[in-house]
Amino acid sequence: MDITSALRLLGGLSPAQFMRRHWQKRPLLVRQAIDAFKPVLTARELCELASREEVESRLVVRAAHSGKGVDRWTLRQGPFSRRALPPLRQPGWTLLVQGVDLHHRAAHDLLQRFRFLPDARLDDLMISLASEGGGVGPHFDSYDVFLLQASGSRRWRIGPQRDLSLRADLPLKILRRFEPQEEHVLQAGDMLYLPPGYAHDGLAMPGRGEPCMTYSIGFRAPSRAELASALLVRMAESLEEAQEPARPVLYRDAGQPATAQPAVLPEALIGFAQRSLEKVLKDPKALRDALGRYLSEPKPGLWFEPCDETWGPGQGLAAHGRTRMMYAGSFLFVNGERFQMGGADARWLRRLADERRLGADEVQRLSAQARLVVLQWLADGWLTLHRDSSGQ
Repeated sequence: MDITSALRLLGGLSPAQFMRRHWQKRPLLVRQAIDAFKPVLTARELCELASREEVESRLVVRAAHSGKGVDRWTLRQGPFSRRALPPLRQPGWTLLVQGVDLHHRAAHDLLQRFRFLPDARLDDLMISLASEGGGVGPHFDSYDVFLLQASGSRRWRIGPQRDLSLRADLPLKILRRFEPQEEHVLQAGDMLYLPPGYAHDGLAMPGRGEPCMTYSIGFRAPSRAELASALLVRMAESLEEAQEPARPVLYRDAGQPATAQPAVLPEALIGFAQRSLEKVLKDPKALRDALGRYLSEPKPGLWFEPCDETWGPGQGLAAHGRTRMMYAGSFLFVNGERFQMGGADARWLRRLADERRLGADEVQRLSAQARLVVLQWLADGWLTLHRDSSGQ
């Protein structure tokens, strides 16, 4: 992707300009970000996805003006049979289906339009299907989000929010005091970008025979605690793998005297623990390795179907929609596993990660050893075959 060329998707800004001016700074409204946009799947297909065990889905229902004069909200977790979902003529409900890009090729292709951001940050595409008046209430997200209207229309009220306190009586994270500063009605093809913490409330408008569907392109924003926990575990595993299995480094205390206070933590054990952490953290390659493996892991509950097709002349390779690929230095990370790259192979494997495909000629330029590795990925279902008529 040319990050210096203007994109209609970004309202005529180039990716470089958008990142400087708006990313994590201020909202951006783009009218007709995708001209004559049509949903990548129908409402019926979305409901079918919501009926599957491996797909995360939620149903939010708002009953307006209960006896206390305030809205009453209910939240249910999927999967949902079609009969379990309210009819679209019933107002005030929203079906949220997470990670649609992992289960639908066209949704995955749409998400690729946003790869001017690192894959390590790009998370998933969530689709909401709402009847008239449906929404999830005024809230804020801790991550950046692009809100693309796919069909119907939705009214968004947005604003920076100082008071982030939430209503304690609801199953949803709804702001107690929402103070919007702007209002926009989005039609199919319109898009709104919001930085983290920017409060928003979207309400499905009366439709003209088509349901309100909104696509949320969300981004991964791991917390410091989440990263520290995940990386320490993986770095400790790497340290353990580097040791001789029969001779692990164990704590020893030959000089420990008898104690009259057995509940006291021994200072020597505290020092041993500290040195163990320092050993894990001092190797920058180990940190990069752990981070790459962690960020490239597939989402829980996903699997790959083994492929029984064989690669042949004229065929390129493409990454499966569920495959996550990243690289750092001489390491390539694929679906939570690390592979070493070197020489000319590194160039082609990085291209595979960046462009998510290799042409037939490029596959043939891999060394015999590297080709065996990528063909194993094909057999495992991590890659797919595609006919490459150009040879590139």
